[in-house]
Amino acid sequence: MDKAFEIKGLTFTYPTAKETTIKGVSFAVKKGTIFGLLGPSGAGKSTTQKILAKLLWDYQGEIRFFGRDLRTFGKEFYERVGVGFEMPVHFNRLTARENLSYFAGLYKTKADYEALLTRVGLKNDANRPVGEYSKGMKVRLNFVRALLNDPEFLFLDEPTNGLDPSNAKILKDMILEMKAAGKTIFITTHLMGDVEQLCDEVAFMTKGSISEVSSPRELKLRYGKKEVIVESIADAGERKTVFPLEGIGHNDAFLDVLKNDRVVTIHSGETTMEDIFIKVTGEAKYE
Repeated sequence: MDKAFEIKGLTFTYPTAKETTIKGVSFAVKKGTIFGLLGPSGAGKSTTQKILAKLLWDYQGEIRFFGRDLRTFGKEFYERVGVGFEMPVHFNRLTARENLSYFAGLYKTKADYEALLTRVGLKNDANRPVGEYSKGMKVRLNFVRALLNDPEFLFLDEPTNGLDPSNAKILKDMILEMKAAGKTIFITTHLMGDVEQLCDEVAFMTKGSISEVSSPRELKLRYGKKEVIVESIADAGERKTVFPLEGIGHNDAFLDVLKNDRVVTIHSGETTMEDIFIKVTGEAKYE
């Protein structure tokens, strides 16, 4: 599979910093996939994203964007990428429609932002000043702004943070549709549910280094317990029984429970992405 981004030995130190922020990081983002960069606060996620988006330049190492050295790109780079910052940046005295009209004018390629406003549920509020918008409305408008140039590569920082489940689902559905259309999406988020639903591959960053790169499915298989937990009601009352997953179809005790008890629930020993995050990064809290 072609690589949208290929990063080798990326190192970065802020001019006034005593310590290196990014320490020899290497990973790749495959074309047409959704890649998640995860890690605790201060791990270097935002710095890495800013470097890839050409907002920070003085780095060491090699970065290639669709096979070409990132340093060789000029303004044409921004025609190909969209960026959704975690903190929405808009002109609060202008309406949503005026904001989008202004920013769309900066690009050669222009998406249909009227259709996008409708899709995210902002059509009826398009002529309201953005300063009157709620946080969730600004998040949705910020998402539309990131799509104004119909980018082939999309950077999204906490794209659903602050949204109710219904509006979050709309944005996640749109992200999956963009992936199906061949676009590549790079996400940083602290919402592990979004990671499971969206990401094909994730990288965990800890203290400026990459500690793990894998798919959510592979991580859950690796860190989960290979067991089945059955809660049932037998003659003696309620009971909870744990069986090894291997050979479960031939486990007489397991089959006996299924045949003779009233089964209430059956669970696998699959772990959660939250638990994996803590195990991989050693952090109980994340940004």
